[in-house]
Amino acid sequence: MERHIFEAADLQKFTNNLFVAAGTPQHIADNVAEILIKANLAGHDSHGVLRIPSYLEGIENGGLRPDAEPNVLRETDNTLHIDGEGGFGHYTARYAIQRAIEKAKSGRTCFATLIRTGHIGRLGEYGQEAAESGCIGIITVGGGSKGGGRILPFGGALGALGTNPISIGIPTGDDRPFLIDFATSVIANGKTYVADSENRDLPEGCVVDKHGNPTVKTAEYNDGGNLLAFGRHKGYALSLFVALIGGLGGTFNIEAGQMSGLHIQVIDVNAFTPLAEYQKGVRAFLDAIKATPPAHGFDEVLVPGDFEANSRADRLANGIDIPDTIYQQLRECAEKWDVPMAEAQ
Repeated sequence: MERHIFEAADLQKFTNNLFVAAGTPQHIADNVAEILIKANLAGHDSHGVLRIPSYLEGIENGGLRPDAEPNVLRETDNTLHIDGEGGFGHYTARYAIQRAIEKAKSGRTCFATLIRTGHIGRLGEYGQEAAESGCIGIITVGGGSKGGGRILPFGGALGALGTNPISIGIPTGDDRPFLIDFATSVIANGKTYVADSENRDLPEGCVVDKHGNPTVKTAEYNDGGNLLAFGRHKGYALSLFVALIGGLGGTFNIEAGQMSGLHIQVIDVNAFTPLAEYQKGVRAFLDAIKATPPAHGFDEVLVPGDFEANSRADRLANGIDIPDTIYQQLRECAEKWDVPMAEAQ
C-alpha cells in the first residue's frame, strides 16, 4: 500500500487551514490542529488526522459548532461544570484541563465535568498536560444504555457501552511522564478505522460479528459487530465506572436507563508532598521496573508513556506516515474547502 510521509509542522498547518476554511476561528483551529497532530506524533493515529473528514462533515451538517466557546455553568474553588456549547471537544477539554490545573494549584485539587462537547480526541493529551504542570490528572469519558453502544457487557449479546476510555498522567520531572491512556474495550473503536484504512485484519480476541462469533475482519465488525471489554468482567466493571462517574455532570436519563459524561480530576502534588522529590521517587521507581530482565520475545520492559515518547521522537525525526486511503480523503477535503494540500516528503 502506498504511504505518504509528512513533516509534523506541514501537516499541522494544513489541518489548521482546513478548519479555518470551514468557519473555525483561528485560535480554536490552532488548538484542534495541534492536538490532532500530537496524537499522530504519539503513535495514536486513530485520534489524529484520520478524524478530519468526520469533523468537517459535522460542521457542514450542523452537528458541530466550529466557533463555540466553552461556558462555565457552575464553579467553586474546587469544581467546574462546563458546557461545551456543541463545539470542538479538543478546545473545550483543553480549556477545562487548564482551568482545573489552575484551581488545583490554589486549592489542592479540582474536579470538572463537561457537557455538550464534541469528540475530545486522545485522552492522553490532557493527562499529559496535567503531568507536565506538576499535577496528577485523571480523565474519563464514556457512557452507555440498553443497545446504546458498540461494546458488549460481559456475558451480553447486545452492544450497550461506549469504549469508555481512561487516562492518568503522573509527573516524572522529565519529558516522559507516566501516562495511562486506554479504552476499556480490548481496542479502541478508532483502531478499527486505522485497520480499515490500511486494509489489514484486526488482532484476534477484540471483536465479534453481528452473530456474536469472533472475527478479525473490519467489514464484519462494521456490519453490526461489537467490541469486547478487556479483561472480561474486570474491563466491563471499569467501563461501567467510567459511565457512572461521568454522570456526575447530570447527563443521565432515568427513563431510558442511560448514563454518560466526561470527568476530569486534577491533583496538585505539592499539596501533599514536595513535587521535586516526588518526581525523583516516581522516576526511580519506574526505572527500577524498567530494569526488569525482558521476557523471551521482548527487547525491553516499558512503562506507560514510553511508547508515546518513542513514537514522538521517531516521527519528529522521520515524519508522520499517512496511509493512501486517508491521504486521498484529505485530498478530497483540501479540494472541497479550497485549501492547498500539504506536501509529502
